[in-house]
Amino acid sequence: MELVKNIFFNTDKLVENTKVKISYAGNLFQGNSEEVFIHYGFGLEWNYLGEIQMEKTELGFQAEIELPASETFNFCFKNEKGEWDNNGGQNYTFPIEKVELALVPQDETTLDAPRKLRKSYIWSKKIRLAIYKVITYLPKLISGNYKRKISNE
Repeated sequence: MELVKNIFFNTDKLVENTKVKISYAGNLFQGNSEEVFIHYGFGLEWNYLGEIQMEKTELGFQAEIELPASETFNFCFKNEKGEWDNNGGQNYTFPIEKVELALVPQDETTLDAPRKLRKSYIWSKKIRLAIYKVITYLPKLISGNYKRKISNE
């Protein structure tokens, strides 16, 4: 997903407590920089400040960053010569979304649920067998064509 010209993320949304891969093909990449670092922080006060060297690829520079629970992801780029790409002094800032609790699996499973499923499965098998026997043998009983097998003992 391209959020700003020449900045891409490997996901549609930035979600807290996940990793995101960021790709940068901006001015520093186009200016043939050999090394580019991403300088980043989170929230209005740039908490959890960090800086890592990005890996150079044919398509730009890439890095993977863990997103903590915060409101925003803020970052800018610099190269080995000390040149900065900081969005005209405003830095790059993107919102981080909260995890939807409806999508988080709940660990409230009990042993009672599998037993109920097993009982309902057994009952459905018994009912299907009874229906099969009624459909198969009732017409024979009514017409008198039903002969019981007698074992020779």
